[in-house]
Amino acid sequence: MFKKVLVANRGEIAVRVLRACEERGISTVAVFSDPDRIALHVRYAGEAYHIGPAPSQESYLRIDKIIDVARKAEVDAIHPGYGFLAENAEFAAACRDAGITFIGPSPEAIEKMGDKLTARRTVAERGVPLVPGTEKGLSDSELKAAALQIGFPLMIKATAGGGGKGMRIVHEPEEFSRALGAARREAMGAFGNDEVYLEKFIPNARHIEIQILADSHGHTIHLGERECSIQRRHQKLIEESPSVVVDEALREEMGRVAIAAAEAVNYVNAGTVEFLFDSKENKYYFLEMNTRLQVEHPVTEWVTGVDIVKEQISIAAGRRLRYRQEDIVPKGWAMECRITAEDPFNNFMPNSGTVTYLKEPTGPGVRVESALYQGYEVSLFYDPMIAKLIVWGETRAEAILRMRRALNEYRIGGIKTSIPFHQEIMDSTEFIWGTFDTGFISRRQLVKAKHISPEHERIAAVVATLVAHEEGRRAVHIGEREGVQRSLWKQIGRARAMGGRC
Repeated sequence: MFKKVLVANRGEIAVRVLRACEERGISTVAVFSDPDRIALHVRYAGEAYHIGPAPSQESYLRIDKIIDVARKAEVDAIHPGYGFLAENAEFAAACRDAGITFIGPSPEAIEKMGDKLTARRTVAERGVPLVPGTEKGLSDSELKAAALQIGFPLMIKATAGGGGKGMRIVHEPEEFSRALGAARREAMGAFGNDEVYLEKFIPNARHIEIQILADSHGHTIHLGERECSIQRRHQKLIEESPSVVVDEALREEMGRVAIAAAEAVNYVNAGTVEFLFDSKENKYYFLEMNTRLQVEHPVTEWVTGVDIVKEQISIAAGRRLRYRQEDIVPKGWAMECRITAEDPFNNFMPNSGTVTYLKEPTGPGVRVESALYQGYEVSLFYDPMIAKLIVWGETRAEAILRMRRALNEYRIGGIKTSIPFHQEIMDSTEFIWGTFDTGFISRRQLVKAKHISPEHERIAAVVATLVAHEEGRRAVHIGEREGVQRSLWKQIGRARAMGGRC
């Protein structure tokens, strides 16, 4: 096993990996940018090294700086977390060239699966079903001709990257040229590559992904599926495992297909094969493979009992998988809400500021992955996700009720967060019944836009002001009974704890 591991990331995922290393008895090294100097992952690690100013291009994306720190700290391995350099083949190759183990797949596997069209061709050779689409390298005129053959609606997608960048849905032929130009420009800005391809758009599809683990001894297993259809602008917001639309037979079939896709590129370590599922036709299609740890990995960990991060470390150290496929027997239901520093009442505008108060939910079946603490400064330089709230229940109904309770307990003062949005989703009939798809959020926003009038918005603003005033008044007088004089110091302390004023 490794003696020392560097975590080339920040935030809650850095803390998650550092904890896994500590439980393995492995010494840890963190890296940080200027605004992260007193971040939780810096405090938690055994050693920490400064790597540059706030912009990620000058710090967390600098391969040379991270490799230099790894050499100075004399680490055995580097864990990339997710985001930043996690799916960067050049970084994985640089680690190998420096004699440092990259805790993830090989540079060759990352490169093959990182280009979506190369991935499509590779998995198609193993019989993995694909959504009808085009190859790469086509000109605008060739893409337009192909679009008429594929039929509308269709999707224009960047061949590099992900996260919804360089992606457009086109419903009519007249929209195609404008959407194509916009997709190319966005792809060039995000990935430095304006190459795109076309893919048939499947309305009312669900986003289902399969978690796999593969060791260097030829053993690959799957850990079941995750449902990731609650999305906004192609960004996942809520995930759960299992999925309400996947039965045992379909789970085993999709699991075999996911393993075949991984084995097509000699994949080693943890990875996720993503599918679009057509509920009407009961068919699934390969979407892409993520060659890294996923944000939503905790829901799979909870239902299977497998610590995916620890398995990543063991596999990278050359050990065999501790599990056989028959050992994986999912139990119960897990759900995750991504808590972001965004204002859900203002089109999810990113929010920054100091966390003035923090109370995280606890109790049976509740897990919080976070790097927050009271006094922490949330920056606009990085991804707005600041925490993950995960719950487990014996049934989906219990998981929803537990998530409601946990969201009601969650208190983050000083910044606006997505917690109210998640509370609304947990109360949605469509979500409760499990009849949603990837268009769920956009439909709800459209309905709201049609029904909320300016007059209703003014009334809501007045009510919110009155509620805030009442909460402040109650904060000072909480616990008082008629005829009983309370300590002024207790009143002030309680008021401060609840965010009120004296």
